[in-house]
Amino acid sequence: MKKGIVFDIKRFAINDGQGIRTTVFLKGCPLSCGWCHNPESRKKHFELVYYANKCINCGICANNCRNKAIIQKDYGIEINSEKCEICGKCVEVCPTEALEILGYEITTDELTNLILKDSLFYDESGGGVTFSGGEPLVQKDFLLEMLKICKDYQIHTAVDTTGYTTQNNLEDIIPFTDIFLYDLKHMNSEIHQQICGVPNERILENLKFLSKNNANISIRIPIIPGINDGENLHQTLNFIKDLKNIVSVDILPYHNIMTQKYKRLGLEYYYENLMPLNDYEIENIKSIFETNNFKVTIGG
Repeated sequence: MKKGIVFDIKRFAINDGQGIRTTVFLKGCPLSCGWCHNPESRKKHFELVYYANKCINCGICANNCRNKAIIQKDYGIEINSEKCEICGKCVEVCPTEALEILGYEITTDELTNLILKDSLFYDESGGGVTFSGGEPLVQKDFLLEMLKICKDYQIHTAVDTTGYTTQNNLEDIIPFTDIFLYDLKHMNSEIHQQICGVPNERILENLKFLSKNNANISIRIPIIPGINDGENLHQTLNFIKDLKNIVSVDILPYHNIMTQKYKRLGLEYYYENLMPLNDYEIENIKSIFETNNFKVTIGG
C-alpha cells in the first residue's frame, strides 16, 4: 500500500476525459506556467494558505506559532515560509478558518475505496478516473499503483500530463493508461522556457515516444492570447499531424478566475489583465485543426 499527496479529488468531472470521471489532483509539478489554473499543485509538499478576506486580525495564530513564523500586521498577518513547519497548529486555533493546509496524504486503499463509490457512473457514461496535477508523474510510484488497481477493476484510466518526465516513467504506465491527456504549450523551446520554466525538447520527444508505442493521446492546448496563439498553432499542427493515435485535440480557452489562488499562496499573477479570446476567435482556432481531420473539442 503506497501513499500519495493530493490537493483535490473532483467527483463527477466531465472535462477531464470521456464520460463521468473522478479526477485526482496530485501535488508536484516541474513546470511553472504563469497562467496555471492550479498553482497549489506546483510544490509536492504541504502548503499553508492564508485567506485574508476571512481574517479578523485577532492574533491567535501568531500567539500559537511555536516558530514565530506568523507576524501580525495592521492589515492582517504575514507568514514567513522559511520558518513555517506546516505543523497545522495555527489552522486548529483560527476562529474564522482563515488558514488552511493545502494537500493531504492518502493511501492507495483509501483512494480505491473512494473511486469505487462511483463505478456505476463510469459504467453507464463510459467514464473512469483521471490522474492530474500538477504533473502526476512526479509521484510516479503512487500513480502506477493506482493505475494498476483501476485496471484490475476494469476502470478506464486517463493521465493528464505535461510530458516533462522520463521515457522510462512513461513506458512503465503505458500498459495501464487508456489515454494520455497531453499538454502542448508552445513549440518554440526558448519561449517555452520563458513562460513555463523549462524547455520543450523533452516534452516533444516524449510525445513522439508515446505515439510510436501506440498510446492513445488527446492533445490539450491552453490558448493564452498573445503568447501561444497565431503562428504557434500552425506549428503545433505541423508537429502532430504525422503522429499516430492522436484521438482528439482539446482547445482550452484562457480565463483568469484562478487569480485569488495566487494571492492566497503569496504568488504574483502576471496575466491578470489579459483578455480571453471571444467565441469567434476560438472557433477559428478550432477550424485550424478540424480542416486537418482532427476531432476537436473546446474544454472548460
